[in-house]
Amino acid sequence: MLGLPDDITVALFDLDGVLTTTAVLHKAAWRNAFDAFLAERGDQSGPFTDRDYLDFVDGRPRLDGVRSFLSSRGITVDDATAGAIAEAKNAEFMAVLDRDGVTAYPGSVRYLTAARAAGLRIAVVTSSRNGEKVLAAAGLAEFVEHRVDGNTIVAEKLAGKPAPDSYLRGAQLMEVHPGRAAVFEDAISGVAAGAAGSFGYVVGIDRVGGDQAQSMRAAGASIVVTDLDDLLQS
Repeated sequence: MLGLPDDITVALFDLDGVLTTTAVLHKAAWRNAFDAFLAERGDQSGPFTDRDYLDFVDGRPRLDGVRSFLSSRGITVDDATAGAIAEAKNAEFMAVLDRDGVTAYPGSVRYLTAARAAGLRIAVVTSSRNGEKVLAAAGLAEFVEHRVDGNTIVAEKLAGKPAPDSYLRGAQLMEVHPGRAAVFEDAISGVAAGAAGSFGYVVGIDRVGGDQAQSMRAAGASIVVTDLDDLLQS
């Protein structure tokens, strides 16, 4: 009834864009931070775009996203400058989060409810360092047994997505072999991480359209849906 193989016992969910609508807040905050940086240095390569977000930032740890995007523009900066861009982005994100709150996707709430009722164990694996706050604000913390977030990645020196390390750590915390866990991701980097970790099933959630579903399949998605509750009809 959950649209997963019968031997899957654990679900590892990304957070922003999978369970909550905060991905759009992240994208806007990144755009403002990068555009301010590019304008300050007089860069003529053009503004930060939605495609840049998907290709270089989405799903990655904060500093990895900074370096990935700047590298795409042929820009090299020192650690202090990269950190300043990342902190500017986070300050704006947190300000909007505090002002407007967080919304969980209704389809995701329905899926989490059905998964819990069916006995599927649930963890969250996110690159965000604000995972605990977002889960609490969205009213989703009750569903989650373990959380691996950006703070975990830094503290434990894990490689960020698209490396599988954070998802493998989630499986370890849940005491399950990766082959018996499903990964749920809206970012290409996250889908690639699930595939690289040899997880039993990788669900891509396409909230973008265009060629995103095709890119997710190419990155290793087992199935691509537009909302989590689509799986309840599988």
